[in-house]
Amino acid sequence: MALKRDRISIEVFGPTAAPEPARNGANRADEAVLILARLIGRQIAREQFERKIALERRAQKKRPAGEDA
Repeated sequence: MALKRDRISIEVFGPTAAPEPARNGANRADEAVLILARLIGRQIAREQFERKIALERRAQKKRPAGEDA
């Protein structure tokens, strides 16, 4: 099975007509940092998983045909 490279689409929305009084700049920045950290963490986990699978496949190919695990 070939790996699929998914594309993430990002939509940009203009500012809303009504200001958000409950959210100040610091809270929005904190939220953005947490979202970015979550995305980076997922990417790292995905890459580690792909490396692990690749190693397992290589080990499977090197194993003699008559040997069972």
